[in-house]
Amino acid sequence: ALDTGNAKLEVVQCDLGRKNAVAKACEGMDSAIWCATGFSDAASPLNRLKGLFGVAVSPGRSIDILGLGALVSAFFDAPSSAASLGAAGAPRVVMLSSAGVTRPSWDEAKQERLAGAADIPIVRLNPFGILDQKCLAEDNVRKSGVDYCIVRPCGLNDEWPAGRPVLSQGDVAVGRTCRDDVASVLVSVLGEPAASGKTFEFSSVQGYPKPREGYGTTLARMRPDADGPLSVEQLDAEYRLMQQLLPGEVQDATKLEMGRKYEEVDAGEVSREKGAAPSQREKGVAKGVL
Repeated sequence: ALDTGNAKLEVVQCDLGRKNAVAKACEGMDSAIWCATGFSDAASPLNRLKGLFGVAVSPGRSIDILGLGALVSAFFDAPSSAASLGAAGAPRVVMLSSAGVTRPSWDEAKQERLAGAADIPIVRLNPFGILDQKCLAEDNVRKSGVDYCIVRPCGLNDEWPAGRPVLSQGDVAVGRTCRDDVASVLVSVLGEPAASGKTFEFSSVQGYPKPREGYGTTLARMRPDADGPLSVEQLDAEYRLMQQLLPGEVQDATKLEMGRKYEEVDAGEVSREKGAAPSQREKGVAKGVL
């Protein structure tokens, strides 16, 4: 829970679907981290009532589309004083997105070549098209003209210990991370000029400390979005590296089902066949993820 008694923390109620409200909430700010997700009417009284009676609900517009557009507009329209956390040129908007957002749109050949990244539960089921919505929101940020960084963590798991975030590009990372590591990366890139104009994924490796000087050296080596996608050779190299960091012993993410764990794959409790269609159980789990 938030420590509302912290003198450094101010909690502001804001309707993220209203551009004027977002702009007012951002007055006087130099930069922001976008962590909101979901849909505009996902928790409406009507939808909650429908849920009680088992009526299927199709969510409205993604809050990433509605609110994030308003946020980047607020920072694009307002001049910046010196960035509060770092040097000039650091991102003014850091977007928390998700690993996997581009994978539903990969062609069949790419999905087959990179099956360990494409044939995983969240990509196969893509509940309510959430990955497509986040991908569109990312594109909107890139086109906005504001200095940005887009961060795509892998699977969030509250039981996963904090460790060292391993950064990669090309949307081929699969694995786990925890809230502490996500927060660490988001705050670090907010003050890092080398992060501006870049998109990256990360998963966390247990047992290694975080880099003492932050992620600047790693980010400086990364490809700016303006330079276009990685080459096939670069992408395949990133994929092979990140596949080595999969949790568990079986090291095959295609065996996972929605709502199951790598440890269950290791124990032989779940062993999905590569390329198999989602089961009814998986579809049921997917409906409750948002």
